[in-house]
Amino acid sequence: MSMILSASVVRVRDGLPLSASTDYDQSTGVQECRKYFKMLSKKLSQLPDRCTLKTGQYNINFISSLGVSYMMLCTENYPSVLAFCFLDELQKEFITTYNMMKTNTAVRPYCFIEFDNFIQRTKQRYNNTRSLSTKMNLADMQTEIKLRPPYQISLSELGSANGFAHLSAAEYKGTGKISAAPHQRLEPVTLPGIVSFVLSLLCGALNLIRGFHAIESLLQNEGEDFSYVIAFFLGTAACLYQCYLFVYYTGWRNAKSFLTFGLICLCNMYLYELRNLWQLFFHVTVGAFSTLQIRLRQPQGKSPDYNV
Repeated sequence: MSMILSASVVRVRDGLPLSASTDYDQSTGVQECRKYFKMLSKKLSQLPDRCTLKTGQYNINFISSLGVSYMMLCTENYPSVLAFCFLDELQKEFITTYNMMKTNTAVRPYCFIEFDNFIQRTKQRYNNTRSLSTKMNLADMQTEIKLRPPYQISLSELGSANGFAHLSAAEYKGTGKISAAPHQRLEPVTLPGIVSFVLSLLCGALNLIRGFHAIESLLQNEGEDFSYVIAFFLGTAACLYQCYLFVYYTGWRNAKSFLTFGLICLCNMYLYELRNLWQLFFHVTVGAFSTLQIRLRQPQGKSPDYNV
């Protein structure tokens, strides 16, 4: 029998579960698929915005939009068009009910558990396809899936830490495979983000000026240490690269931001004799603040089009 077994709503940036259906099926296969749910939740920020994972007798489908992912588990013979129509309906209701501020600031799991009521009602309708009333979107969804089919995740990719890092935008355009490509749009810029960007530019400019002064001092005094010049210019490069990471999406973006912050700390530790404590505190604090803003500004999913 083809049917939807369970569904959940998950935040993309950290995999925090926001809501989920109440499930009663405790079979071994379903329990195994719930493990895949958790694994996928941790990788959502690296994944395309529409995917399918086939796990033998069951399929896991999900869509992501505006920082939230909608996931569902169904039997392998459940129609793909109905599956994504179901997810689209969950997405539309969730976006209408909760604003982005609430989802971004949620700190505890299942804080929108009341959404389970809507999930259960919708699941019952989609499991009774003969009386399914929302057939008007099926043709549109069929066309969209043909033009942009969901990316088929393999179990080997799911088990690989870097399995999705090699997907490219060209693959998506040609075959329906999407990736978190370098050209993926990020969430709108916030005021703290703008402040961190300006302060990073300021720190980079200060390092650059001090670097040129260090070169002048080196030319006038042969005993000066050239490594100070290197430290200043490395600090400049690190600050500018933080600005780049804040503005543009790139693979391993969060890891790069932490490594860049580490480089800023090392440069300031080396320049300890040339800067007072307040200067060191300013540069390190700005680096930490910029790293935080990079971490908070996540890729933005495609905004849903409801023919408005």
